[in-house]
Amino acid sequence: MLKSFTSRSTNIATTVSILGSFLLALAAYTFYIVYCYDITEKENQARIERFLEDYKALKPTRYSYVDVKRITNQLTERLGQEAYGTVFKGKLSSEIHVAMKILNSSKGDGEEFINEVGTMGKIHHVNVVLLVGFCADGSRRALVYEFLPNDSLEKFISAVDSNSFLDWEKLQDIALGIAKGIEYLHQGCDQQILHFDIKPHNILLDQNFNPKFFDFGLAKLCTKDQCVVSMTAARGAIGYIGPKVFSNFGKVSYKLDIYSFGILLLEMVGGNKNVDLNMETNSQIYFPEWIYNLLEEKEDLRVYVEDNGDATIAKKLAIVGLWCIQWHPIDHHSMKVVVQMLEGKTDKLIVPSNPFASMSSTRVNASMPARHLNQELEVITKSD
Repeated sequence: MLKSFTSRSTNIATTVSILGSFLLALAAYTFYIVYCYDITEKENQARIERFLEDYKALKPTRYSYVDVKRITNQLTERLGQEAYGTVFKGKLSSEIHVAMKILNSSKGDGEEFINEVGTMGKIHHVNVVLLVGFCADGSRRALVYEFLPNDSLEKFISAVDSNSFLDWEKLQDIALGIAKGIEYLHQGCDQQILHFDIKPHNILLDQNFNPKFFDFGLAKLCTKDQCVVSMTAARGAIGYIGPKVFSNFGKVSYKLDIYSFGILLLEMVGGNKNVDLNMETNSQIYFPEWIYNLLEEKEDLRVYVEDNGDATIAKKLAIVGLWCIQWHPIDHHSMKVVVQMLEGKTDKLIVPSNPFASMSSTRVNASMPARHLNQELEVITKSD
């Protein structure tokens, strides 16, 4: 009996000892994880502070997080969700409105913050959104931009999602403004700026529908004579990354921006998005190829655009877009040439070779949506 009791006591003591050791190890591990996170966060904050110290000469306004809450009226009016944060409307005064992007504290190591502040703070161009200031208050980070009332281009180029329709002359002006903005980023700055995320959602429109680049979180700075830059991960949105733009060993060039712009132009022409298409199972034609087939069959897009003047603009945008998405990046025009093509006459433009030659042969699909066919769209003409 005594021996049994002693054995039971020994087992209990052993169990308690093992459980105690486990809990002690768990507590130590938890402390280690928290400690490492704290160290990493402090290193990120220190890196950002060093960057901002060097950045003082550009004299952007630095706000505290208390200022951010005050400017946005406690984050009450939400404008949208971005990849790295949420955008709210705010006021610096009764007359000056701003857009405040609150960055996600759980994402990244501050690289997107440094990219945006370091890039946009150096750019002063009519086609780039003005960075008014920033907040770097511990782990809380925010970016303050000028407020543009007409939202993004994405709102106006989809015949399915949009309640408004921009006339073709205004679309041409927007396309030219975007092209000039990219040309400035590539060659007009002291350093070449590669945006790497050109898409309708990142093109904002001011009160006169002038386009301005937004969201430089993925941007990369390099010298003007640098042909390619190294990447540790893919950049850009699905549907806007050229199949041949990425070379081996994670290197990418400025031609990614050119390809993305070409897709954007074709979206403006077709009123359709170049995403979520499974070429093997989807019965609809790949819409850039649909546009190419129209031009190849000498339709000149007049089947879908009744006015001859509008059809001429649509044809120009389509041809330039197709040149930008040629299968081999070596065939892509520079943005300087693209700007010249958009400013020139349509009858001087040559339709490029078929960029879809490697794909299965398809014919024009008359069921493809075209923006002007949506009779419910309200036409917005050019402002005086």
